[in-house]
Amino acid sequence: MIESKTIKPIIQVFFVFWVVSCFVACSKKEAEEKATQSEEIITVYSERKEHLIKPLFDLYTEKTGVKIQYITDSAGPLIARLSSEKEATKADIFMTVDAGNLWLASDRGVLQAIDSDALTNNIPASLRAPNNEWFGLSKRARTIIYSTERVKPEELSSYEALGDEKWKGRLCLRTAKKIYNQSLVATMINTLGESETADVIKSWVANLATDPFSNDTLTMEAVAAGQCDVAVVNTYYFGRLVKEKPDTPLALYWPNQDGRGVHINISGAGITRHAKNPSGAQKLLEWLSSEEAQFTFADLNMEYPVNENVKPGEIVSSWGEFKSDDVNVESAGRMQAQAIRLMDRAGYN
Repeated sequence: MIESKTIKPIIQVFFVFWVVSCFVACSKKEAEEKATQSEEIITVYSERKEHLIKPLFDLYTEKTGVKIQYITDSAGPLIARLSSEKEATKADIFMTVDAGNLWLASDRGVLQAIDSDALTNNIPASLRAPNNEWFGLSKRARTIIYSTERVKPEELSSYEALGDEKWKGRLCLRTAKKIYNQSLVATMINTLGESETADVIKSWVANLATDPFSNDTLTMEAVAAGQCDVAVVNTYYFGRLVKEKPDTPLALYWPNQDGRGVHINISGAGITRHAKNPSGAQKLLEWLSSEEAQFTFADLNMEYPVNENVKPGEIVSSWGEFKSDDVNVESAGRMQAQAIRLMDRAGYN
């Protein structure tokens, strides 16, 4: 017979062992649940507006069960937030408009390289970072619009020719403070050189009918109203305007078709340097670049798909085909500061 003095320590040992086992098992289960939750949630910091991303995110969640939470703001504050949050950030993806913003995010060190055959196969080299830290997901053309009442298309030819004497007092532009124009000028510097680009911008300023406008819509409305006859705008702004007002007497013109082609920019995204769910983020970006998602991603804003296997929507297709400038869009960011200084010296503000 075991004495009670012996039984008591044995019971105590078994009790301690049971408590420790339960603690380990519970901790393991909790860790597994957290890991599963992490894999099922992707957080996006997006400059792209909610109505342009939510339908895609909802569809992805419906297909995969993966939840996507997002914060929308301008690119500058989002990049600053990622820089200050560092390892503490909840963001897995940074999504923005304009290659200049994507280049800046990469330059600030808030993105990481992505090794993905799907992305490199779906997206042309000119529409992604050379270091694979960001990828274009839709493209837009910044081109010339003209009054169909006062201008014949054969009078137009190139961006540079908008500085010709015949357009004196007939040109409208959006402010140089907007990154879209900074990117246009930056890519011109990349191709034409600083001296020739400076001459072009000075000639534009000399031909302005009025002070630059704050946005593309006001710029187009000025042309339609007869305040000027030609302007430079992003194609999707034109699409929105004519969809709302089909009788607007404006048309698109594709410049530089005998040379480098029409200026192209992008909206795009990259995985943040300290992403908690980089695997999930990569899968989402790959899906957004796929044929399944590309039409919707571009068509929601009347843009062009980056995936060359996907045709643009009906309205965008109706504008016709054109030759695109195939310079890598990263030059829009790399030469952005140079472009801003050049425009300032030329009196374009």
